Amino acid sequence: MSTAERSPRTVLDPERRRAELLDAAERAYAERGLSRTTVSDVARVAGVTRGLVYHYFPTTEDLLDAVLARRVEAFVASVRAWDDTRTVGDVEGALRDVIALFRAETTPVDPVRADLRRPENAALYQRFVDAAVAAVVDTLQVTTVEAYSARHGLAIEHVRATFVVLVHGLVGLVRTEPEVPDAVLAALVRQTLRLDMVGRTLPPPEQAAPTPPA
Repeated sequence: MSTAERSPRTVLDPERRRAELLDAAERAYAERGLSRTTVSDVARVAGVTRGLVYHYFPTTEDLLDAVLARRVEAFVASVRAWDDTRTVGDVEGALRDVIALFRAETTPVDPVRADLRRPENAALYQRFVDAAVAAVVDTLQVTTVEAYSARHGLAIEHVRATFVVLVHGLVGLVRTEPEVPDAVLAALVRQTLRLDMVGRTLPPPEQAAPTPPA
């Protein structure tokens, strides 16, 4: 083919190109696995040169981290969507819906998510879970928790730490006991957040009643 007959190179917006490369990486990981996928594999799936992949992601670790970070962002977006659509004051309905969301986001329904749970990927999986829990808890603090506190008050102290422990615990539970009923998960959330004490806000630590001597 002569120079005049060659198709012009498609130039995409950097964000769009980056998203396409991440899509290609997802497909390559699903095909070959997280540990076996190379930059060449991603370039092949994307239909681009290896150099272009390296331009956006200097190392394979950078590429994998970006794929997992995008999954965390999607989880956070789903939490925000749940918060936007929940019925104010309907605590039980919101709890039911968020448990369903949690199930959907933690069930290994795709090859990448399942591969993350393999023993050889344990460190990567833990890093991903830590990032996801932190991002979700930060989102809940400025959305649901703030709105709930204003309406009902909070019956717990150390709010962020409590939510971190709760979400980490739920993730670990459904991983080791995937058949645990949703009703049990909902009960654990109620107990941990003391939702049975709606309206009974704890006083600030400096105003709390002194502990009687033993």
